[in-house]
Formats: sequence, structure tokens, C-alpha cells
Amino acid sequence: MRKSIATVSLSGPLSEKLTAVATAGFDGVEIFENDLLGGPLSPEEVRLRCADLGLGIDLYQPFRDFEAVPADTLARNLRRAEHKFAVMERLGADLLLVCSSVAPESVDDDALAAGQLRLLAERAADHGIRIAYEALAWGKHVSTYDHAWKIVEQADHPALGTCLDSFHILSRGSDPKGIADIPGEKIFFLQLADAPLMAMDVLQWSRHYRCFPGQGGFDLAPLVAAAVRAGYQGPLSLEVFNDVFRQAGAASTAVDALRSLLLLEESAGVSVLPAAPAPSGFAFAELTAADTEPLRGVLEALGFAHTARHTWMPVELWEQGEARILLNTGVSGRRQDPALTAIGVETAEPDRAARRAEAVLAPVVPRRRAPLDAPLDAVAAPDGTEVFFCRTEQPDHSSWTGDFTGLPPRAAPPERGETAGAIRRIDHIALTQPWHQFDEASLFHRGVLGLEPDGSLDLADPYGLVRSRAVASPDGGVRIVLNIAPAPDAEGARLQHIALATDDIVGAARRVLDSGAGLLPISANYYDDLDARYELDPERLATLARLGILYDRDGGGEFLHCYTATVGRVFFELVQRTGGYRGYGAQNAAVRLAAQHLHQH
Repeated sequence: MRKSIATVSLSGPLSEKLTAVATAGFDGVEIFENDLLGGPLSPEEVRLRCADLGLGIDLYQPFRDFEAVPADTLARNLRRAEHKFAVMERLGADLLLVCSSVAPESVDDDALAAGQLRLLAERAADHGIRIAYEALAWGKHVSTYDHAWKIVEQADHPALGTCLDSFHILSRGSDPKGIADIPGEKIFFLQLADAPLMAMDVLQWSRHYRCFPGQGGFDLAPLVAAAVRAGYQGPLSLEVFNDVFRQAGAASTAVDALRSLLLLEESAGVSVLPAAPAPSGFAFAELTAADTEPLRGVLEALGFAHTARHTWMPVELWEQGEARILLNTGVSGRRQDPALTAIGVETAEPDRAARRAEAVLAPVVPRRRAPLDAPLDAVAAPDGTEVFFCRTEQPDHSSWTGDFTGLPPRAAPPERGETAGAIRRIDHIALTQPWHQFDEASLFHRGVLGLEPDGSLDLADPYGLVRSRAVASPDGGVRIVLNIAPAPDAEGARLQHIALATDDIVGAARRVLDSGAGLLPISANYYDDLDARYELDPERLATLARLGILYDRDGGGEFLHCYTATVGRVFFELVQRTGGYRGYGAQNAAVRLAAQHLHQH
């Protein structure tokens, strides 16, 4: 299906928005009236610009407060409409969005509304223009899509149809199944937006918190499927009012927008994208720094061994169990402090995973390769983290580890209890996102990697709230926690961390302390409260307090975790899960964040 987007969804002047929309790959645009009125381009110039970019003008909007009004108001409204028709002719647009009225003088009279809308359609038809009537969720008398369709049906004019808007429909809890009963040729337009589920005034909800499909709490797939079943053949179009999007760069927002439509089409059964198996685990995490010596000290304290070096790049391989950390000194750009720059995910079919990623607009990372290097595809996540698709040391596929020299034969992971505090694997990775890309990151990891998102959480930080959302594969083999940077200028505060799984966190913590590396100290007040909440064995509680181990419990089991000091932007977490615990110790986040601030300052 054609893909379109309303210019109100993006930041910047109209000319820049149009360029971003075309570059992202959209077929058309909805011209939002304010973008035209506030810009220097004439309607003719906008028309030519869209034609040069290969964009159709699918809709002009909005036209407000027209129907069910007294005769004198109707006359003024018709005069206003004629001016809009003239502008649309200059633009080359042939579809006008008319919103259900919120005017104080409008009356609750469907017959009157239908008659006046028919008159508007007759005037529009004289200009080769059609009218798409939409029910605003806060409309004074018409606030549901089925009511709007009833009026359109009663008006009975070929130039009058309805516009379906997913926000207006789903924010009111309306059942989209009824859409299938509307004749497809009378559905003139379909506008799509998601939104987080919130208890607030619907107008404020709409004006500030809409987001792209798949980034909120609405289920848009049944709505799209119902419209297609009804015979709708127009574009899928995004109309998103969002304070964050309108401050972020238009180019990246447009790509995020198109990705959301591609994934929505897939979930609605409208199109098929290349499928890829869900990732089964982490192949590696890569840390980059000009000076990796501080990181080496932490890794040695954690029990990692330096096992190999890349044949031609300045990259070291450190291993313990199935956990692999790469240290890269090939720093480019101004930042030289340690940062987590790449992750490798295990997949049964790296080629298919890469094709899937490219199909949903993940930017391919260009790589220099020596002739004998293993093929290794990578894409960039919204925050710049590189994601590599790996199949490590399997007989049916070349392995990235073959590019390293000095790699000894792999020993089997130690049996449980064989080595005190042994690390088994990477449990999860936490990445703090740029403030304007949190929702984009959630959609990216779901659409590209097949990771399912948990609910969004607000975590208390001494300097505000940290928004957090975990995404994970169905079996928990890959877990990524996405956090949001506290402010637009907080690039330096974007901490990242690698959580390492062990079956013996007490032994692992003691090993770190014995090495002299140290762990993040936790307030004694926390353990007093822990005792009140869980009545832990006193000896066990004392051990946790002495080692700085945090504790959480749910119906599935227990979670114990502790932290190293931060090096640059990176720190490590030791975690032990028992009894099927699937969370991340979120209730301890405030304590951890406070301890980190205190330790750093």
C-alpha cells in the first residue's frame, strides 16, 4: 500500500520536511495547513517541490467547525471553503479533511449536518475535490467513527466519504470491527497514530503524546486489517502530534515513521517482510576506548582472561564461560572515554537476520574486511550502537572468532560449582538512549531483532526520573534494557552497562573485592528496609550488606545483583537469577542510581 505522512509529524520548515519524507521512502504527504501558511513557498512551489521529490499530495488538512450550524454561519463557512478549494487547486491536492465540529453554535442534528456536508461536497466536486469527514474524539456532537459514517451515508454524495483516524477511534475504546461494514470506496482516507495508554483529557493526549504505530499501547493491526477487508485502497498515512518528534531531526524521524508503517503492514497481514529467527544469545559486547587499561583491570577482577587479538585491528578478545568482551582501541571522533559501541547477537541464520534488518530500514554499517575475514553483517541501532549478526563456532557457518589469533581450543563452560563465582554468559545489556529516540529504539529492537518490549517504567533518580523499558527474546536469551537520557544536553550522562550472569554471586563478588577492584557501596539503610520487606536470614542479609549485593523477589524466584564502579560511560553488573525470575531488579534502581551519583561525585 502507498505510504504517506502528515507534515505536522515532523520538525522544521515545510521544505525540509518534504525532503526528509521523500528521502525516507514515502510515497506521499498530507500538507498540514499551518506548514503552508507559515512558510515562504507558494502553493505552486510546494506542488513543484513535491513533484520533483516524487511525492503525491494525498490530503490537505484540516478544515474545522463546518457542519450543523445556523444559516449565517454556514454562509461564512462556505466562503471559507471556497478559499481552501482555490488553494488546493494551486497545490494539486484533491482531498480535504473536514473534522467534526467543536463550534459552540453547532447543534446536535444529524440531518442538518448531513445536508450541510452534502452542500460542501457539491461545491468541492465543482473543483474536482473530495471531502473526507472525520470524527474527532472530542467532537461536540460527533465523536465516533460510526456516527460520522452514519452522517456521510445519509448525505449520500459521491464526493463525500469518511476519514478513519486510529487515535480518535481507539482513544475512545471504539471497536474497529465495524469498519469492515463501511463500503471501501467510501473510506476516503486512513490516518494512523499510536499512543501510550494514559488517563488524561483526550485532547491533550492527542496533541502531545501520539507516537508511531508499535510505539504505544494501541493495537492498530486489527483496525488496518478491517479497513483493507472493507476494500480501502488508499494510503496508510501517519498523523502524529508529539512534542519530542517536533524537536528531533526530521530525517531520522521520517525513517522511524516509515519503519513503523512497514511493521504495521506486516502485523496486519497486508504485506510480508523477510523473516529471521529470534536471536538466541549474545556473541559479544564491544567496548571502545583510547586507553583500555582501566577496563582490563575490571575484567581481570571479574575473572575474564585475555585469550586472543584480532589479526589486523586493535581489538582484544576477553572470555569467561560463554561471555565474550571485545576491547577496541581504534577510537575515532572526539569521545575517547570507554563506551559500549557494539554488540553481537547469536542467530541461526545471520544472512536472513541481515536481510530482515535492511527490509525494515536499519542502516547497514560499512566495514573494512581483509580477504580472509569472516563475513559479518552489522546494522546501526538508533543510538549508534552497532549490532552484528553472528553464528559463533558452529560447523555450518564461518565464525567471527576465526579473525582472532592466539585463540586456544574452547573449553566447555565449567560445571555448576566448579569455579566459585564463575561467570556463565552475558545476561543483559543496558543502553541509555538519546532523549528523543527512546520510542524509536523500542520499535527498532522489536522490528529488527524480534525482541518483545515490556512496559515502560519510571525509575527514581536523585536528579529526576529515568524512563526505562526492557526488550527481550521469548526465551530470555537476549535481553536489552533501554533507558532514556535525562535531558537533551546529557550526552555525557548516557551510561551503559553489561550484566554478567553467575550461579554464585557471593563468590563472584568476593573475587572482585579480593582483587582490590571494589564494588559499588550500598547504603546500610537499604538493608534495614530489605530486612523489613523480606525477613531474610540474618546471616544471609549480613553477607549481602557486606558485599553490596541488592535483592529482589517475584512469584518466579529471586534476583541478586551488584555493580562495579563506572569506567568512562561503562560499568558491569553481576546478576544471579533463580526460580524463573525474569525482571531486572527495577525496585532497586533508585538505590543503585543514588549510590552511583554519590560514588562519582
